[in-house]
Amino acid sequence: MSSYTKHDSQNKIHTLDAQSKVKLTDLLSRINEEKKIERKRNLALSAAAVSAVTVFGIILTL
Repeated sequence: MSSYTKHDSQNKIHTLDAQSKVKLTDLLSRINEEKKIERKRNLALSAAAVSAVTVFGIILTL
């Protein structure tokens, strides 16, 4: 019975190794998607900041 548990635990280790492998192309595509999302967020934040400054400027001139 103890040999069965050793074998069973070794199978779990092998399946974990097989699942933990990640393709480089998958990582690169994920990085590119995150960059696109970050660019959109930065653009939205910049637009909000410019709009706030513009509205504040208009209020000051009135």
